[in-house]
Amino acid sequence: MDFRALHVERSAVLRLAAPPAQAFALFSPEGERLWAPGWTPEYLHPPNGTPQPGLVFRTAVGGETTLWLLLRYDTAACEAEYVRVTPESRIGTVAVRCAAAGADASDVHVAYRFTALSEAGNRALEQFSADAFARMMEDWRAALSRALGKA
Repeated sequence: MDFRALHVERSAVLRLAAPPAQAFALFSPEGERLWAPGWTPEYLHPPNGTPQPGLVFRTAVGGETTLWLLLRYDTAACEAEYVRVTPESRIGTVAVRCAAAGADASDVHVAYRFTALSEAGNRALEQFSADAFARMMEDWRAALSRALGKA
């Protein structure tokens, strides 16, 4: 049987009641602890977890271990891009950009790109439907708003 890798791309824009720099801080590995249930990054390099290109860490969420590599983290532009690998399942990127949207508001642009590495990865990506992604983004918006004290 020939394996055919499924590839999925999803993106969304979330409006948050906070200026871009404040919203962007929630998308560092430490910032995500404030709003993402079960998010406990284990820093591999550098061990202090400073958000900079080359940061490597791992998470264990939803019964899966995922390895992360921070490719870009630009506080001036409020942009970050991560590579994430869930071994034997899928590989992809997550990009976040926060842009001003009026006085004290931000549009948070989120983009996921995944490719399956196995049949198990294909099954995981089949569950990452447009509707499932939209629900996830709404959950993010609510959790981020609570973290910002704006719920």
